[in-house]
Amino acid sequence: MAGTIIMTGANSSLAIPAVEHLVTEYPDHTLVLTVRSLSDKDINTYRLRQTLSKFPRAKASIRQLDLADLTRVGEFAHAITADISANRIPRLAAIVCTAYHWKLNGEAQWSVDGFEKSFQVSHLAHVALVLQLLGNFQPEGGRIVLFSSDAHWPGKNGLEKYPPGVPENLDLLVKPDTFHEPASEHFGRGFQSLETDPTLNKITAVAINPGNLSDSRALRTNTPNFLYYISMFIIRPFRFLLRLMDPTMRTSAEAGADVIDLATNKAYPGERGYFTMLKKDSSSPNSQDVEKQRKIWMKSADWAGITEKDTALKTLAPA
Repeated sequence: MAGTIIMTGANSSLAIPAVEHLVTEYPDHTLVLTVRSLSDKDINTYRLRQTLSKFPRAKASIRQLDLADLTRVGEFAHAITADISANRIPRLAAIVCTAYHWKLNGEAQWSVDGFEKSFQVSHLAHVALVLQLLGNFQPEGGRIVLFSSDAHWPGKNGLEKYPPGVPENLDLLVKPDTFHEPASEHFGRGFQSLETDPTLNKITAVAINPGNLSDSRALRTNTPNFLYYISMFIIRPFRFLLRLMDPTMRTSAEAGADVIDLATNKAYPGERGYFTMLKKDSSSPNSQDVEKQRKIWMKSADWAGITEKDTALKTLAPA
């Protein structure tokens, strides 16, 4: 049954073609697309609007959401709950956590809440959003789509300078002094507790490494100059050759289609777990450490200010 699909970071390189694939192949769904700025002066929001304008019958709205401010995340979650309660939009079929932020040059940036901005936007805000909206899914369930990359696996990313890992002091994740492993895989595995909750066990969480996206503007945003030039003059023009060495090298449009097929449950219906592109895979051994999963799950909810009264989960402690 068609429901509402929420997509954060809906004006990103991957998200815009994903939205086009969604309204083309799954037009019965209602889309709630979030962006940091609603202004057409933001060229990426303008591109998103132009994409939707080609589909006048699409049931889509673009809403403002600043993931660097947890108060705004809570307000957005409450607004979605109110819209569903008033039957203004259908119950949720999926939440696609596309938004992220990184800063590979200059000083670290900080969120409104005092956390390292990359960690908050990419992980912590999605923790707050998803946990608050779990009770709004359709009775037949739905999907939570989280994102990963080969950077979480030590030695797999060609740009790696510091091996990723989880520090003993988890506070270093939000106020880091070096690079630490992205937490999405640990958080996704925390959703195993959904399986034992009779009211939520039809909601499945997946984490996907969408591949190395040759046309992603992330390669040219908040990155050192050398990476900008590599993107413009090597990766993009020679993608067809680089793909021979790296089979995960592909376009944002290819990745976007796979993400939507996962989100709509067309691909791997009812399954949980980790995917590289659209193939079932294993995440790094470190991310499969059950005790680390538990600690990151609980600490993430604590940082996000989420307690058991804020979520439909019977208990925040993972099974």
